[in-house]
Amino acid sequence: MVGDSYVSATVTVVGEASSRRADNGIEVSGLVRDFKGAPRAVDGIELRVEPGEIYGFLGPNGAGKSTTVLMLTTLLPPTAGTARVAGHDIVREGPEVRAAIGAALQEAALDPYLTGREHMRLQSGLHGLTKAERRNRGDALLERVGLSEAADRRVGGYSGGMKRRLDLGLALVHRPRVLFLDEPTTGLDVQSRTALWDEVARLAREDGVTVFLTTQYLEEADVLANRVGIIDHGRLVAEGTPAALKAQVGGSSVEAAPADPAELGALADLLERFGERNESAADLVSVRFTAAADLTAVVRALDAAGIKVSSLAVRDPSLDDVFLEKTGRSLEGAGAEAEEDPEGAGPSERELAGSRG
Repeated sequence: MVGDSYVSATVTVVGEASSRRADNGIEVSGLVRDFKGAPRAVDGIELRVEPGEIYGFLGPNGAGKSTTVLMLTTLLPPTAGTARVAGHDIVREGPEVRAAIGAALQEAALDPYLTGREHMRLQSGLHGLTKAERRNRGDALLERVGLSEAADRRVGGYSGGMKRRLDLGLALVHRPRVLFLDEPTTGLDVQSRTALWDEVARLAREDGVTVFLTTQYLEEADVLANRVGIIDHGRLVAEGTPAALKAQVGGSSVEAAPADPAELGALADLLERFGERNESAADLVSVRFTAAADLTAVVRALDAAGIKVSSLAVRDPSLDDVFLEKTGRSLEGAGAEAEEDPEGAGPSERELAGSRG
């Protein structure tokens, strides 16, 4: 990332993954962030991210995700609580934290008049690499994020996916031990999103980088994250592996639509014999199975009742089901919601400026 918050940081170059210290995790205790005249943005969260882990941080806009990232990357001071990133206190050891981390935040701070290669040279120079290291590291990262052929084009002509991949490459210039990705794939097409997922997974798997990933995409968290935390109204309301969280919700659900819309009520009455009714589209009936229920029994009951269906499917629990159960609302479509915390209202320039010192 090229931005004034990073260029002002005192940075040291760290060694290869094999020689990195083991303290490249994240520890958060009672972290709070208040803003005048607004609800508490982050309300005493507690979490721990293990070294080399990909931690998915889920929540809609306004939940406190980006505010948390701003504090953990030393760009915003906490109101209360403590946090250590890569073994360093985010308040007392800001330069050491910034030396150990890379960050690709929601808005890529790229100069449209510079080429991708020029961005790499600038960023690596700011991190203290020699001329030869700048050239070699920049070329290697451009290839790694799939931008070698576009390296000498001005960034203003890059697609959204290309800019995101360049921003990721810039965040990796100094070989960070901890990488913060704040909604890195928002607005990207499927191909660009998949390419970025592959690179993030490889960083954790092969380089041992700890990744703190905030996202609104449930599939993204399910595919990438070793563990997931769900934040809502500034509080951590659930945490665990994707599989464990989905298991807490319960078993599979059956969804059916009647061939005759007039039989929707009868279909609902029949299916509710097999479990608890879920929220669903107006023309569907969805029921979460009890432990003893199965699809075969449902089909037999439909035949016996003479109810014909136009569709019938079994759906396993998803992270959206988890979010709905924990918060009472669905995460899907959250990107269109108005911002309720500083992620939308924005901390003042004075507050950000103070955090950079």
